[in-house]
Amino acid sequence: MKNMMSSATVRPWLMMMMISIVTLLFQVQQLAGAQLQRQVAAVFVLGDSTLDVGNNNYLPSKDVFRANKPYNGIDYPASKPTGRFSNGYNVADFIAMKLGFKKSPPAYLSLLQGPAAAANLTLAIKALTGGVSFASGGAGVLDSTYAGKCIPLSTQLRSMEATRAAMVSKVGTRAVAAHLARSFFLLGVVNNDMFVFATAQQQQNRSATPAEVAAFYTTLITKFSAALTELYEMGARKFGIINVGLVGCVPLVRAQSPTGACSDDLNGLAAGFNDALASLLSDLAARLPGFAYSIADAHAAGQLAFADPAASGYTSVDAACCGSGRLGAEEDCQVGSTLCADRDKWAFWDRVHPSQRATMLSAAAYYDGPAQLTKPINFKQLARTTA
Repeated sequence: MKNMMSSATVRPWLMMMMISIVTLLFQVQQLAGAQLQRQVAAVFVLGDSTLDVGNNNYLPSKDVFRANKPYNGIDYPASKPTGRFSNGYNVADFIAMKLGFKKSPPAYLSLLQGPAAAANLTLAIKALTGGVSFASGGAGVLDSTYAGKCIPLSTQLRSMEATRAAMVSKVGTRAVAAHLARSFFLLGVVNNDMFVFATAQQQQNRSATPAEVAAFYTTLITKFSAALTELYEMGARKFGIINVGLVGCVPLVRAQSPTGACSDDLNGLAAGFNDALASLLSDLAARLPGFAYSIADAHAAGQLAFADPAASGYTSVDAACCGSGRLGAEEDCQVGSTLCADRDKWAFWDRVHPSQRATMLSAAAYYDGPAQLTKPINFKQLARTTA
């Protein structure tokens, strides 16, 4: 009788165990299938508001640039404002999708909530299974750019360093090195440095001298070179770099012109930096074994879109979909702002940032679009490189 009862007791337990094993194997197979569709091990994002997916939501200062209130996110699933400076997804999301992920990796600061030990484990798991975003609205290469209102690149690097340490504590140095070498590092971070430099000249009612511009470029390139080298030393090998776009054509800048024209001076400043950036990356690739890169030419992409708006499906390329006043550029997008009806036909969401559709088109171009918009290879080719 005792043996019969023992057998009857064991059978349900064995059955539950078998079901659990089968379920686990099925989940592993599903994950393996998903992983096969991924072109890189993970995506790590450093940059500004064009890439931010919510880090600024967690900064305490009241002066921080934020996008966590309507109408931001109106076209995001459930019409939810997430901290993205967009009506929906941003370019980091669409690039991540192209690389086989559902969307951008999560914001770094969102992973640090709760007890330290649990947060460290969460950070390591996310970094090992998909990546992390350190991008912050307002960030620049220079610490002085919008200081106190964002997370500068230098601090983003410290966060990446902490993320690497969290991964190492779980799986070891060798495994992390292999993981990072197979990961995609997406950077877009110099736009705000351009705005701050140009604004300083405007406030002084003067134009920068050639010597001042040259010194500005030198400072930016030196800082950016150090940042890329540091990421390389951490283990990064694949660098997707978005250069400075047509910052002189955003509605905020256009509204300062009596005719609503772009600022040739600001666009010229950006173009000069982009030339220096291309030289820097070529030099780093020559000096650092395994360093692979692709420059996404946001500047050229903007020129193409503005030269023939209809080809991109735009009816507006000079005004903000969400805003107020002239060109929708007199206030940030917020509840009560004027909101355009067909957001897919507008190049700009607010007075500075592109619309969801604009970022979708940009990501497609950077991934495997026209050859003139990426150099020396596109993002798809970069993802397939081996160290």
